[in-house]
This record gives sequence, structure tokens and C-alpha cells, in this order.
Amino acid sequence: MDSRDSRVFTLEEVNDLVPQLAAAVKRQLERRTEIEGRLLELGRELGDVPERIVLDPADPADVRDLKRDLVRRIEEYRAGWKAIEETGAVLKDARTGLLDFYGTVDGKLVWLCWKYGESEVTHYHALEEGFSGRKPIAESMRFRLLN
Repeated sequence: MDSRDSRVFTLEEVNDLVPQLAAAVKRQLERRTEIEGRLLELGRELGDVPERIVLDPADPADVRDLKRDLVRRIEEYRAGWKAIEETGAVLKDARTGLLDFYGTVDGKLVWLCWKYGESEVTHYHALEEGFSGRKPIAESMRFRLLN
């Protein structure tokens, strides 16, 4: 997604989304754990975890059921992240629930950075920096981020 086509948020706007995002990301992390568990189960049945899930009529009924269940779960997982991104979030790490939002500091476009488990956005970083470049939002900056 190109930043020119994306919504630019204030800190307050992102923080207003945090309760909704926290619930949605929690569900996504639960879905991921469920999928990983089902993949291991399928791997035990097949002797190895497959690269792709291929529905094969020649599979035993229990394996077909497991594959169908996995396909459904994976579709729900993808749809869940898509719904989160439709809020304006940019998914950075699906394993940890790391989301970024476009914001501005002193007229410069930055990422407002939120990670699952945080009660509000407390960090930002330059567009070209990743999570390791996160900088705390000082009280003196809050006013600049709200405008």
C-alpha cells in the first residue's frame, strides 16, 4: 500500500482504535495457534507437514476433514487480517500482532507503532525504520502528533 493512498492518523485516532484492535488481534493470534496445531496434527497423519494444503479425494476421510478444516481456518485468518488492515493499520508482524499507522511528526510522515499487549500507542519510527527503530512518544510530542 502506498502512503499517498493511505489514511494519515493522529495519535488520538489510533488510540481510539486500540480496544477494537486488541480484541481483533487477540483473535488472530488464537487462530494462528489453532492453525499451527492442526498443521502439526496433519503432519502426524501424513508423516510430514505439507508445503500446501491440497484437497485430494484419495485421502482417507479423517485427513480430508482435517484439510478442509485447515482451509477454512486459513481463510478466516486471512480475512481477519484484511479486516484489521481495512481500519488503516499496516500489518508488520502477524506473529506478535505488530501494526503501524501512518502519522505525522513536525510535518514528516512516520509510523505510529502499536503492538498487541500495549494499552496505547507509545512509540513511533521513521518510515524506513523497523520495530528496532521505535522511539518513545514524549509528552512534549503528544501535542504535535494530535495535529
